[in-house]
Amino acid sequence: MLDILTNTLAFVFALGVIIFVHELGHLLVAKLFDVRVDTFSLGFGPRLWGFRRGETDYRVAAVPLGGYVKLGGELPDEGTGDPREFLSKPRWQRVLVYLAGPAMNVVLAVGLIAGVFMVGTEVSDLPDVPPVVGEVVPGSSGEEAGLRSGDRVLAIDGEEVESWPDVSFALMTSPGRPVRLTVERGEGTVEATVTPAVHPKYQLGDLAGLFPETLPSVLRFDDPSAARAAGLRANDQLRSVDGRAVTSTREFIEYIQGKAGEEVVLGIKRCGERLEIAVVPAEQDGKGRLGIYLGFYQRYGPFEAVVQSVRYNVQIVEQTFLVLGKLVTGELSAKGALAGPIEIAAQSGAAARTGFKYLIHLMGFISISIAIVNLLPIPVLDGGQILILAVESVMRRDLSFRLKELISQFGFVVIILLMLVVIYFDLSKNWPPAFLSDS
Repeated sequence: MLDILTNTLAFVFALGVIIFVHELGHLLVAKLFDVRVDTFSLGFGPRLWGFRRGETDYRVAAVPLGGYVKLGGELPDEGTGDPREFLSKPRWQRVLVYLAGPAMNVVLAVGLIAGVFMVGTEVSDLPDVPPVVGEVVPGSSGEEAGLRSGDRVLAIDGEEVESWPDVSFALMTSPGRPVRLTVERGEGTVEATVTPAVHPKYQLGDLAGLFPETLPSVLRFDDPSAARAAGLRANDQLRSVDGRAVTSTREFIEYIQGKAGEEVVLGIKRCGERLEIAVVPAEQDGKGRLGIYLGFYQRYGPFEAVVQSVRYNVQIVEQTFLVLGKLVTGELSAKGALAGPIEIAAQSGAAARTGFKYLIHLMGFISISIAIVNLLPIPVLDGGQILILAVESVMRRDLSFRLKELISQFGFVVIILLMLVVIYFDLSKNWPPAFLSDS
């Protein structure tokens, strides 16, 4: 029952904030152009609570799966000729009203991700992580293909790559299919073919046992911990051990395991300062152990956090359209690529249980995704309305009310069918509904 509550609260919080910001964009720009706003609603269906300020009814409705702003005279049969009605405004103003919602979602996504980057993140798929293999898991497809630590991936299936996210995205979206890597090794290049394993739930590929070359950082400590007692702190980045450069987490752990009871000197980077700390690994089962948990950690200053957040969100947009392309061509399963309310609730709950920072990161991802979806040229969505206005501008006349009504009905049917499909996928991925139990 606790998981049910966590999932529900996290879902309502995350989606509520994202929807509020989206609809706030429509509201503010409509008010800017002196459009009468009749209703500002979070959710659909019966009104649960709200208040009226001026001419606008601000409300919370029963179904928390969206929201809307009802503009005065938005439909042709509602028009009275009032200059404050939506259809009385120039088309360019109406376009900006429609654009404002997705634009606010983009601003929210950049702001949320920038905040996470300023606090510090363990996400290794950042745009500035180079496409260099840091570790190859023994027995993996990558090891069988002969890949080694230090290999720089130059191209995947003939397409040039610039960063590690390019590598991970290509592998994840090629489940069960051979992927040809061109890697730089020493002075030459090597061709290797890996086959990402298929994730049983999401139908996506794994990383073929490949991990990026990122310097490990201290994420947390055991209790007791020899390293913490010696002065190591969370988020310290390991640079060297006994004068040897740290190139991978696995090699570092293996070195420490062979130094039980012997003093080792750790070279670290802390807040831009380089330090050396001497520590004696404790003996456990005949192996040395520092009592720390390692992983990737990156933290940026305010300006750099915004810059990196913009790059990160651009990366999400690019990858989203690549996924759509692979869905169309059948290279990727729709079940793995699409998520509906049940899956979002499960992921929100899991993120909230891990830490509030992870929920904020997920909210940033959902926000930019909602912006993309809303700009698709599907009638009843913002992108569809903008397309109709663009067509009318080219024609220099309005489409007939009957034609607009038919287009809207078609778009509504498409949205309902899409929602039914993603809910079916959600149930197939979460049934039996383990995320609803306390196990």
